[in-house]
Amino acid sequence: MRMMNRLRMLILLPIALLLLSSLLAAAPAAVAAEEAGGVLGSTVYVVEANDTVDPSLEHFLERAYKEAEDAKAARVLLVLNTLGGRVDSALSIGELIRKSSVPTTVYIQGKAVSAGTYIALNAQQIAMQPGSTMGAAAVVDESGTLITNPKTVSFWTEEMKSAALLHDRDPNIAAAMVNTDLTLELKDLGRTKEKGDVLTLSAADAVKVGYAEYTAASEEEALAGLKLSQPNVVHFQASVMERIAQFLTIPAIMTLLLIIGIAGIAIELMVPGFGIPGIVGLLAFALYFFGHYIAGFAGLEDVVLFVIGILLLVSELFVPSFGILGILGAASLVAGVLMAAPNPKSAGLSLLAAFIVSAVIVFIVAKRFAHRGVWNKFILKDALTTEEGYVSTANKSSYLGMKGTTITPLRPAGTVRIGDARVDVVTAGEFIPTGVGVIVIKVEGTRVVVEQETAVQ
Repeated sequence: MRMMNRLRMLILLPIALLLLSSLLAAAPAAVAAEEAGGVLGSTVYVVEANDTVDPSLEHFLERAYKEAEDAKAARVLLVLNTLGGRVDSALSIGELIRKSSVPTTVYIQGKAVSAGTYIALNAQQIAMQPGSTMGAAAVVDESGTLITNPKTVSFWTEEMKSAALLHDRDPNIAAAMVNTDLTLELKDLGRTKEKGDVLTLSAADAVKVGYAEYTAASEEEALAGLKLSQPNVVHFQASVMERIAQFLTIPAIMTLLLIIGIAGIAIELMVPGFGIPGIVGLLAFALYFFGHYIAGFAGLEDVVLFVIGILLLVSELFVPSFGILGILGAASLVAGVLMAAPNPKSAGLSLLAAFIVSAVIVFIVAKRFAHRGVWNKFILKDALTTEEGYVSTANKSSYLGMKGTTITPLRPAGTVRIGDARVDVVTAGEFIPTGVGVIVIKVEGTRVVVEQETAVQ
């Protein structure tokens, strides 16, 4: 019964927390919308995008643009400062900006390189802070190594060129930001982008080549450049849930949650009876998936896969499968964690570190509470001693040297009568017929060896 309750807890707790988080995340930001309703048509939404381009930023901007559209805002000022990120998220954000009924001015405050440049090119206007840069949009892998695959380079080059053409920007400059094989003479700048380099533009250069409309030293100057009469400025903020998700998806916190989750559940399964380690482990995993779910990295299918893994590992303790259930459970658990992470490679390293640390913790706890381990259920600990009332096999050493008479032929085994007892005996190999006197010459445990009595005389 206790195990059934734990199984229900293993299944329901993560799912319940994720359902609750989805309801909370879906709640509209009504206060900001009310603030935006002051002057119809002159509302400006200031949205800061200072993070890596990933699904988390994508979901944040989706919510921001929806609220701006609901408020019938005149403009979104997207304050951009990013070193880039995922291409798929950049494409989605670019589409979001293009399709929005609210026009966008991107204000580059620092850097908008790689995927950040693509996002900026989809905006109707670009303003840049002096000292900021845009460009360097070559495709790289997770380790930062340049990807030279022709298909990948060609695809991203065309995407950048298409984004530039949306608002009559020179597509060749966009291509030079991606393709290292291109050579481009920049007459307005008095220099040439050489083969092997990727193009990066400073704020002043971007204005000269028509990639930025103006420069602004501050956010206030960027707003003034919109030339809106007395705009009603709304600073869009991340929700409480989004800020919690940002904290929970920090690599160090993510690894810590994995350590607590793995160690807690392992201790509960191997040293049952505590309850607290299992609950803490489940909460750690629930927080892990909660953070990744709110951030947009994980879906409900990842949670289901993880729960299946837990159930298979539990089943391995009770169903003999020669390790098959355990292997499948471990694979499902690992797959659920990796699929929920924004970067499977870094998540894999975090998971490996978590397994090593949690293994040490479980070993220490299991050693300390060895008497309560689940393995004790599979070990016969009762001693069949005389003190406990058990009777061992009769001791036959007392027959040594005693004489008896065969009551069956010894071929070489048979039965003799010694005193009033019938004793099973063997000879050294010879045949002894019935009714012949014998003498016990050796006793080895329950084995009694006899010889014909006349052979001794």
